[in-house]
Amino acid sequence: MPDLLGWLDGIRELSGDGGAFVLWIFAAGVVLWALIFERYWFFKRSLPVLVKEMQERWYARPEHDSWCSRQIRRAMISRLNGAMTAGFPVLQVLVPMSPLLGLIGTVWGMLEVFDSMALRGTADARSMASGVSTAMICTMTGLAVSISGLFPVSYFRSRASRETERLADAFEF
Repeated sequence: MPDLLGWLDGIRELSGDGGAFVLWIFAAGVVLWALIFERYWFFKRSLPVLVKEMQERWYARPEHDSWCSRQIRRAMISRLNGAMTAGFPVLQVLVPMSPLLGLIGTVWGMLEVFDSMALRGTADARSMASGVSTAMICTMTGLAVSISGLFPVSYFRSRASRETERLADAFEF
């Protein structure tokens, strides 16, 4: 059981060394990856079913050439595109927000360094190292979360664009 919860100890240690901002960055990372897994599941499992249903409804129509049919086709493609891009705004906020939270933690750690220097009147290497360490842990954690989410967010954005174009071609007149 201790091995299964080892990652929890690592997070607790990291938040102890990096401060409260590490917990906020970790929470942003959990939300980011939950949305990434949800989008993966949608593209893998739900989208093919939705596309099949829409295509069956489209081909069940008696005519495809009128203005009304073209508007229905456009609405179907738009609905599918909306379903594919659901959650993208949150993903696109969380990726740049993580390093910004890390930057806030960095500034906070540096303020602690300067505060300890002001209280002691000298630049003690130990107190400076502790504050700088706190600052760098926040920076590293924010960058790690952000970098880990860059590729999936970009992939899903381009995949939604490709799928929308493919659907537009699949819904023949």
